[in-house]
Amino acid sequence: MPKEKSATRERQRTNLREPRRYKVIIYNDDFTTMEFVVKVLTNVFFKSETEAEALMLAVHHSDKAVVGIYSYDVAASKVRKATCMAREEGYPLRLDLEPEEE
Repeated sequence: MPKEKSATRERQRTNLREPRRYKVIIYNDDFTTMEFVVKVLTNVFFKSETEAEALMLAVHHSDKAVVGIYSYDVAASKVRKATCMAREEGYPLRLDLEPEEE
């Protein structure tokens, strides 16, 4: 007599979480012009002119500001693009990314 196959399936538990998000931070320096910072914020981070100017002033007065929160790949890409723009223009503009607190 052949053995019967069991029709029971085990349930697998998968712990799905949203991917971690990263803050892009822009730092103040004494050489990068305010106009260039606004240009980076509008072209790379797609901020409106008004929002870009407000962020630029925040950076100017408090030495750094968060310009956006993104997935790791998007954050890293934006940091690279903005840094390349700055170097091409001869500015030492510094941007960094750090994990968002959970």
